[in-house]
Amino acid sequence: MWVFPLIVCLFPLLSNTNGGGGVMAFHKVYLNYQTSSGTNDVKQVYRTGYHFQPKQNWINAPMYYKGFYHLFYQYNPKGAVWGNIVWAHSVSKDMINWIPLEPAIVPSKPFDKYGCWSGSATILPGNKPVILYTGIINNKPAPGYQVQNYAIPANYSDPLLREWIKPDDNPIVKPTSENVSSFRDPTTAWFNNGHWKMIVGSKYKQRGIVYLYRSRDFRKWTKAKHTLHDKPDTGMWECPDFFPVSPRGSKGLETSVLGRKIKHVFKVSLDLTRFEYYTIGTYNPITDKYYPDKNSVDGWAGLRYDYGNFYASKTFFDPAQNRRILWGWANESSTSFEDVTKGWAGIQLIPRKVWLDPSGKQLLQWPIRELEKLRCDRVHLSSKKLNMGDVVEVKGITAAQADVEVVFKFSNLDEAETFDSKWSELPSENLAMEICGMKGTTKEGGLGPFGLLTLASSNLQEYTPVFFRVFKTLDKKYKVLMCSDAKPSSLNQNEYKPSFAGFVDVDLAEKKLSLRSLIDHSVVESFGEGGKTVITSRVYPTLAVGGDAHLYLFNNGTQTIIVEKLNAWSMNKPQFMN
Repeated sequence: MWVFPLIVCLFPLLSNTNGGGGVMAFHKVYLNYQTSSGTNDVKQVYRTGYHFQPKQNWINAPMYYKGFYHLFYQYNPKGAVWGNIVWAHSVSKDMINWIPLEPAIVPSKPFDKYGCWSGSATILPGNKPVILYTGIINNKPAPGYQVQNYAIPANYSDPLLREWIKPDDNPIVKPTSENVSSFRDPTTAWFNNGHWKMIVGSKYKQRGIVYLYRSRDFRKWTKAKHTLHDKPDTGMWECPDFFPVSPRGSKGLETSVLGRKIKHVFKVSLDLTRFEYYTIGTYNPITDKYYPDKNSVDGWAGLRYDYGNFYASKTFFDPAQNRRILWGWANESSTSFEDVTKGWAGIQLIPRKVWLDPSGKQLLQWPIRELEKLRCDRVHLSSKKLNMGDVVEVKGITAAQADVEVVFKFSNLDEAETFDSKWSELPSENLAMEICGMKGTTKEGGLGPFGLLTLASSNLQEYTPVFFRVFKTLDKKYKVLMCSDAKPSSLNQNEYKPSFAGFVDVDLAEKKLSLRSLIDHSVVESFGEGGKTVITSRVYPTLAVGGDAHLYLFNNGTQTIIVEKLNAWSMNKPQFMN
């Protein structure tokens, strides 16, 4: 049976007075159990080594309490397709090593009989976690009649939170005038003016909406007269997230922090595009309204956490390290038949620390430092010249399972290509992808393309390039394009192989660009210029697998590029991985 996956946002639960965590988004629901045809002897060449995955079957997405990080995820114990979904549960001390526990929440009551969908967690006074989640009470109208429920731990003294109770006074929020089949994904709650407040994603016709609810006791909720935020022509808003960020430094803020200079981030996952978008702006706690900054584009052409395969994300404040952590999920780009054959689908991406860029215009993201414990077999290069047409192999590491950091330097900007004025006619939300697809790595440029050829075969019949290309506009400004192009990644023509790309907002005065790529068999996560632009690709090479995968540096521009420094490591597998 062909099935379309249900995207699920799982939210991290935090250990503070207003903690947060969660679970979902969606498409088509299959209530009958699927039978997995995958077998344990299927060659698992695409299974990741250091990214979170269950041993088999479907994973869709991800909490912190009493010293443990909790990862809840949508899981089908019967197959690598959407259906039979339970809230599986794993715990970790470092977000790298994970131990599985029994499922936390399963459909069992009239208020969630047809599904336990997305949710978030909040820590109430007395260090008591509570989960808000979307329950499906009827499978009609499709994809289901949606209400908001809550669940509490059976034993607050258990740091592993192994058992959850769903009280009988659920549901606590029912739709009124909302579209009952588009009313889901309650967020982590925040507290001010004597009330807890949370938002729920929805739509009215094609207007994306987050409805605001208030409560004094976390059980009786009242809908506000107005929305926190809405936007026409954006469709259903899934997996909303709303949190404060400090105007200075990289430390995170817990969810209820307010202040005159505090900025807020508002993020939604758009069902129409399957991408996520965020704005930076101001929250008025008196009127409970959010206003994006004038220079923060609101809608399809806005900022993204990740310009690649990335959806259903959620942040949480980590009080142990005073940081805000972003969890994201990447679906497979293979066919459903291939997913069933290999016996699993979907991965959790490496958690990222997020903070406000000093410019105040965007967020920065970087893999959590705990990941560096897995590094081994370091290779170092410096002052390596790359002339036009050069392809230089980086040897001495396991190229299929690696972490690479590189700084590229160039002497001038004179040879940057002219930015074609006709490109301005293309839709702005797809402009970077269109240019990347047209240019690729094989078309010679001026300043670029240069970067890495990851997961490459020895004869370069297959490779996933991650690279920069610099353009000069007619008004003598520069635009830096970053690409992760899956088109040449595999000889298998059945895969989805997009040319993902985004522009990098960077000052080129120092004439340098930096890149970090996390390579893990079938996923490449790349961070441009310290995390200003991030792109994730899922790829499935047929030749460049395991020990036959290679890593290269390349330059196909007329301007000579200097590899100022490169550090690359093989990556060990975590000691515990579900």
